[in-house]
Amino acid sequence: MNYTKADLFKRFIAFLIDGVISSVLIYVPILGGIVSTVYVLTKDVIAYEITKNPDFKNRSIGKKIMGLEVVSLEGQDMDWVISVRRNLPLAISSVCSIVPIIGWIVGAIIGFVISIAEVIFVLTDNKGRRLGDRWADTQVVCIEDLAKQEDVIDI
Repeated sequence: MNYTKADLFKRFIAFLIDGVISSVLIYVPILGGIVSTVYVLTKDVIAYEITKNPDFKNRSIGKKIMGLEVVSLEGQDMDWVISVRRNLPLAISSVCSIVPIIGWIVGAIIGFVISIAEVIFVLTDNKGRRLGDRWADTQVVCIEDLAKQEDVIDI
């Protein structure tokens, strides 16, 4: 299936929203780094799996708010494995944050470098696919564009 590249501004805001959630979760007593890492890895599936609310299917909280969705280019719904594969590059810095002080510093540096690389991928790829999308064979799309394509397919 050939999808239209998602609006970059919407993707950026969705990324910021999910980043704020992940940053707040770091402050959960004792397990903060682990909880934050789990959210980053599973953000595209966890809200749906917990609530079974179809509004969260294939979406993180940030993507839901911004009207975006992750689609599998193989045609399957998001599951735990696809979400983890897709978000693994972004979770590396969260994993580092589990180790106090040195992990926070190293994690911040690694996270910054990976974020820059991911932005470059999104900006230069004709479908807006970052490294994680390539690993998981996914793409972020606008819900309106997805609905229009489904209408064309139904006809």
